[in-house]
Amino acid sequence: MLGSNPVIEHAVDVCVIGGGMAGICASIAAARNGAVTMLVHDRPVLGGNASSEIRMWICGAHGKDNKETGILEELQLENQYRNHGLNYSVWDSVLYGAVEFESGIGSLLNSTVLNAESENNLITEITAWQLTTQTWHRIRAKLFIDCSGDSILSTLTPAEFRVGREASSEFGEDIEPAQADNRTMGNSLLIQMRRTDEPQTFIPPKWAYKFRKPDDLPHRIDGVNGHNFWWIEVGGLNDTIRDAEAIRDELMRITYGVVDYIKNRAPESEKAANWAVEWVGSLPGKRENRRYIGDYTLTQNDIVSGGKFEDIIAYGGWSMDDHHPAGIYYPGEPTIFHPAPSPYGIPYRCLYSLNISNLLFAGRNISVTHAALSSTRVMATCALLGQSAGTAAAICIAKDIPPRALSDARLMNELQGILMDDDCWLPGLTRRVDHLATSAMVTALEGNPGRLVDGIDRNRNDEPHCWTGATGSYIEFRWNEPVVVRGARIVFDSNLSHGKQMPYSYPQRGSDSRVPDTIVRKFRIEALGEDNSWNVVFSDDNNYQRLRRPRFEAKTRAVRFFPEATWGSGVVNVFAFEPLHDAVKHDPVTHNGSEFSEARGRISPDDLRPPSKSSKESKPALARPA
Repeated sequence: MLGSNPVIEHAVDVCVIGGGMAGICASIAAARNGAVTMLVHDRPVLGGNASSEIRMWICGAHGKDNKETGILEELQLENQYRNHGLNYSVWDSVLYGAVEFESGIGSLLNSTVLNAESENNLITEITAWQLTTQTWHRIRAKLFIDCSGDSILSTLTPAEFRVGREASSEFGEDIEPAQADNRTMGNSLLIQMRRTDEPQTFIPPKWAYKFRKPDDLPHRIDGVNGHNFWWIEVGGLNDTIRDAEAIRDELMRITYGVVDYIKNRAPESEKAANWAVEWVGSLPGKRENRRYIGDYTLTQNDIVSGGKFEDIIAYGGWSMDDHHPAGIYYPGEPTIFHPAPSPYGIPYRCLYSLNISNLLFAGRNISVTHAALSSTRVMATCALLGQSAGTAAAICIAKDIPPRALSDARLMNELQGILMDDDCWLPGLTRRVDHLATSAMVTALEGNPGRLVDGIDRNRNDEPHCWTGATGSYIEFRWNEPVVVRGARIVFDSNLSHGKQMPYSYPQRGSDSRVPDTIVRKFRIEALGEDNSWNVVFSDDNNYQRLRRPRFEAKTRAVRFFPEATWGSGVVNVFAFEPLHDAVKHDPVTHNGSEFSEARGRISPDDLRPPSKSSKESKPALARPA
């Protein structure tokens, strides 16, 4: 199979397949928790549906203070700091840097997984073809995490999976059809428009479809500003993998026809006169295909009941957003937003394979029904699932146990504790606070400092869980006897009402491309010396992150935290400040910093050559509804 092309061998702890938001977060989480990790991605840029190639904004849980944090929030805050114009190429670079310069991660971009070897219900290795270097890469790993969306390992291994819509009777889901089928939600090509100061002409290509009247696009056209035309969707009546090329071609004809209609034929078209095409995608974004089967399958009813699981490792909160398989050819509403509570819990048992003992998965391919997928598939939820899977994999590597073993209550408690410590909120659980912080007397010049150690790092149901004060104020932790403090954990207010999303049209409607003004920009930490003088043990005058873990060491009877300036807010909100007796975790800000000379687990490319080109298959016809 490999021909004369050389093969590069890799041996790692964890291999993550797929570099969308789930795969990025899985890779970073696994590496930061001690696992040597390889990320294999089949595109030149990271981000999947959120990348510059597709440009879908990152959606997640509805509701006040429900925004997803953890690694996702870290990446989005980096983008807010660096990318004031909200440019997609800069966003690509944020994701690239987060993976490429994170210690312990090697990455293979432009690399497609073509083969997998398995024995005794274990995946032993995968083989990937890197297009740009024309090389083969054979990767052996102890654990594999499939974040490819389309579950690439499901057809290369005996892993059990399902496709399409379940019959309503199978799980008692009333939004499913009476009979099961293989229909899915379709693919979309997105458009970005830019408003200018003068009229803009648009001449469509001859091959574009002609939409001549509103009835040709029922329930679809609702203006230009603030829309990415997600409803330009087809493919759910076909196979969104096997028929991907034909689906893309059809979407191209539809997309340019829609722009032609908006610019040249739509009623009141003068409203679009000054709008020009900024960008049209060429890579469709996918919503659905294969879903793995795990020890548990999340259903519509689990979501409606709030997902009260003992093994909760992530949460959702998007409506059950079920697109009709016919897409744009369906004359009714393009999607139905079935209500879902926000938040609802997602169990760990949905993240590992029922029958392959070293396979985890995260993203839109987890063990859910079609109905549940319509909510869990959005990218902010997928990012949380990725961080959970990566963290779980690292624990399994450290303890030399399979993923299923983490379902044990004691080990699950450990996984949940690490996730919450890494700022992944788990609804219904309270984070364990370091005993060094709980054993201290906590005082402040103003406000309620007890909230800093209550184990809840966001406001809930209008109940505050943050200390509020003014710049120049301080918080003090004092002990009866000298203690050794080896760092601190701090959670600032990054404004969880702000989605921090990339734009869908220009100028950006209601977008704020700055660091949230509620974040503390400048702060210092002081420790009381033996001579009763206060010594600065850590300071930062350019913080823009929510979670910080500054490391220092001091033997002291007291520590003070001084917020000195914010990014604009007149008050300071801090959700957590706790001195640590053992600062095991690195501060993310310094952990993936700019010292590029350090060894960062990069995979050095050796040599390889590609296989012979396969014959091009004829394009299948697209199915359309009667």
